[in-house]
Amino acid sequence: MSLRVKFILFVVIIHAVLIVLAAQVVRTNAPLFVGLEGLLLVSVVLTVQLYKGFVRPFHLIAAGTEAIRAKDFSMKFVPVGQREMDQLIDVYNHMIDELRKERVTQHEKSYLLESLIQASPAGVLLLSFEGHIEGVNPAAERMLGLTSGQLLGTKPLDLPGDWGLTLSNLSKQEPQVVRLSGIQTYRAHCSHFVDRGFTRHFIVLEELTQDLIRQEKQAYEKLIRMMSHEINNSIGAINSILQSFHYYAPQLTPDDQPDFTEALDVSIGRNTHLANFIANFANLVRLPAPARQPTDVHELLRTTERLLHVQATRRQIQWHQELAPGTLLIDLDAQQLEQALLNICKNALEAIGENGNIWVRTSQNPPQLVIENDGPAIAPDVQRRLFTPFFSTKRDGQGIGLTLIRDILLQHHFTFSLATQENGRTAFTIRF
Repeated sequence: MSLRVKFILFVVIIHAVLIVLAAQVVRTNAPLFVGLEGLLLVSVVLTVQLYKGFVRPFHLIAAGTEAIRAKDFSMKFVPVGQREMDQLIDVYNHMIDELRKERVTQHEKSYLLESLIQASPAGVLLLSFEGHIEGVNPAAERMLGLTSGQLLGTKPLDLPGDWGLTLSNLSKQEPQVVRLSGIQTYRAHCSHFVDRGFTRHFIVLEELTQDLIRQEKQAYEKLIRMMSHEINNSIGAINSILQSFHYYAPQLTPDDQPDFTEALDVSIGRNTHLANFIANFANLVRLPAPARQPTDVHELLRTTERLLHVQATRRQIQWHQELAPGTLLIDLDAQQLEQALLNICKNALEAIGENGNIWVRTSQNPPQLVIENDGPAIAPDVQRRLFTPFFSTKRDGQGIGLTLIRDILLQHHFTFSLATQENGRTAFTIRF
């Protein structure tokens, strides 16, 4: 039973009692009857005033409660001229003002935070209480190579490649480094915040690729320049001395002359080989900025095939070209990209060995190039170290071929990857 009903019931009982008393004295005591009637009239007037005084606050409180429930902080009340009621209205209006200010401030802060997350170059993965990915920004989509539709609702452990294992074992204190194919390097950090009294976690991904490549290149550039300078100076002087020793060959006995000449030629040849070896490293650090001009990638691929045709035929390797119709014009440095394509295809030939196939495919939309081979798959531990300077799986490899490819493609701002696919073929993909 509501308070209003109780009040009305109480008023009805009191006035019923007064009416009954008035009815009892109507014939016996006329003056008392008149007094009771006057008292009853005054009581009715006061009751009506009291009812209005009580009901109006109830209506205002109900309206204010409904506005708060509906999160409508714009409705305010005006004073009614009743002291107690005006005090209540003043408190309510002040509370509504504060709630509105807090709501506006919170909304502005939330909007600012959301805008910062969306525009941030760092990837952000927001996890739910159960550990599922509940929010993701564009940078995280780009780093993980997946869309928000593919990420939302999954657990970090379910992410492909090294991402799943790394993100699922993140420590709350120390970030971890994720290195993909020796190209992209990321730092992953896990932290938490409080949501409705409970702890929720989020993961921040920071790309370190360009900074590490720049620092790495600065380090080995100094080393190679110093080595090149010292070795070339020494080799030049030594070869000059060895060449002059040929003039002393006639002074030897006929039996000793061939051995002496051969020893000099071998020494000069080894010194020349060492000079060329250092020159290869020097070319790596002296790579100029690309001189871009519209170039037909298909023509570069045909040239590369002609250069490697004899080698492929000798190894009984079939060359399959599946080029997009027409020309594939890309703004690039033809000489540099031809060198990169030559290295890619030579690596494919060496990976196959003998009796295999190479597929070269291009597409116009999106513009990209894929070079596949059916040689052995790339081992997971090797996959992580691809494109790392001076790393090679070949016995006599120098480890600069893929590094040179990497630097050429990065200077052109092309994205690329080298990995073994589900069909067992190893594919080098360049996205122009």
